[in-house]
Amino acid sequence: MRVKVLYEFKAQPNSGELSINANEILTVNRKDVGEGWWEGTNQRGEVGLFPAGYVEPLAPEAEVVANSQQSSYDFGDGDWGEDDWDDDDDSQASNSQSNYDYYPTSNSGPHPTSATTPTSQLAPITVSGHPSKAPQQQTQQTVRKSFNRFSTFVKSGGEDYILGIKTLKVNENDFIYILESEATFKWAPNERPSDVSVDKPKKESKMKGLKSYIAYQLTPDSTHIQVSRRYKHFDWLHERLQDKFTTIPIPALPDKQISGRYQEEFIEHRRTQLQSWVRRICRHPVLSQCEVWQHFMTCAADEKKWKLGKRKAEKDELVGASLFFAVQPPPMSSSLDIQTVDRKMDQFNRFVSKMDDSVKLLYITAQDQSKKFGGPYKREFSKIAHSLHTLSDAFAFSGVDGQPNNDRLNNAIKHTSDTYDAIGRLYLEQPKHDFGPMCDILHEYKGILTAWPEILQVHKGAINKKKEHQKMLDEGKIDDKSVAQINQRADVVTLSTMAEINHFQEERVVDFKEAMHHFLTNQIQFYESIASKLRDTLNLYDF
Repeated sequence: MRVKVLYEFKAQPNSGELSINANEILTVNRKDVGEGWWEGTNQRGEVGLFPAGYVEPLAPEAEVVANSQQSSYDFGDGDWGEDDWDDDDDSQASNSQSNYDYYPTSNSGPHPTSATTPTSQLAPITVSGHPSKAPQQQTQQTVRKSFNRFSTFVKSGGEDYILGIKTLKVNENDFIYILESEATFKWAPNERPSDVSVDKPKKESKMKGLKSYIAYQLTPDSTHIQVSRRYKHFDWLHERLQDKFTTIPIPALPDKQISGRYQEEFIEHRRTQLQSWVRRICRHPVLSQCEVWQHFMTCAADEKKWKLGKRKAEKDELVGASLFFAVQPPPMSSSLDIQTVDRKMDQFNRFVSKMDDSVKLLYITAQDQSKKFGGPYKREFSKIAHSLHTLSDAFAFSGVDGQPNNDRLNNAIKHTSDTYDAIGRLYLEQPKHDFGPMCDILHEYKGILTAWPEILQVHKGAINKKKEHQKMLDEGKIDDKSVAQINQRADVVTLSTMAEINHFQEERVVDFKEAMHHFLTNQIQFYESIASKLRDTLNLYDF
């Protein structure tokens, strides 16, 4: 499809946008990029994103049905045991993604056959400010949509949700409930919580041994049916959860590694990290109940069932801001106060920034200490041991015979040398008991904290729309009903964000209490072990 540019648009640097000029001819590559945006190529061969409202079709053309609406993470029809992933740590998903930073949307999935409209879904509202409309087409009773930038708020579909431009029917089974409790808002708890164990990592292969990988056995306590999953499968699931949940930060998976990934110590460490990741999802009242998670955890050897669930997850319409259609807020007598919300969000934003800095600093420090324990510290104790052993050897040549204390001294010094050598080995092994687990929890929180700025940006966009249309109401440019609808939708975004903030704060207190308790307990045991060895050695000099 070819289009003619009606209005000039200047792209931001490194944003994936395409600058366009009036009367320029573009070829449209994709129309499903995001809410109100298309991807196209200009006559110079430059590819990028531009507002769909800034162009008009050049002439009626037969549209080519492309596969652009197929998910980037569709890895073929085979089950996961026969997929085309090369090895355990190459990411085909990352290679197949577009260079542009946007949330893919899909309109190809079927609507639920039995659906109800949630309370947050209200009637669509007419949009003004669209550059392709003539001025006389705009009326007083309209709301304003901004096409100025490819912001997080716009690309997630947040703007179209707030303005009521997009509607979506939601099955009651997909509803997400928010409860009001003690002047705060929380996700409704999972009434059937479960835990999942990650065990028995095993090296497996396919294609007659040409490709190998590590498979982990996952066992939910709700079914006790074991399923086999690779790291690649976790990576796929992580992408699905990130696409689906706009207001929930998804914890980071363990870092990928190529060299040494089949070493026993690395495999066990990754198993521990995946276990922590899985349990964090299990504890989340929303993530633990979502369909893609349940399918991932429970679908075992039924290939047909697995394919259907995988395709359904990849064509899910309740992704990004569309998920707000599923959110069911508690009954409220009035809209949330904007000033109160702004104050709370600004405070949390500052907190996230400070926590992010401190977590990164502690992570670097913990990694540095781990390296020093196994490197310089261990070497220093080995040097002390070697020096004492040399002294003991020298005393053995003293030529003094028949003096028991001389022999006792030599033996004591030699034992002291052995003690310092043993202490050096303790330093080598210690990080896996204290600084290592500390790094693991900090790594998870680094990923969570990294996600918060975009979440807060989506919320800020919703609040700004609420403020903007309140001002339009005061100026008589919009009616009470339209503003009430916008306020109700904006409140859904706010309540969802607040519910997740409360969950995050509760998890943070529990996680860091346990992490510090574990760290200090193992530090005490470590230094007590050293002190015990030194005391035993000291007793040898009591002669």
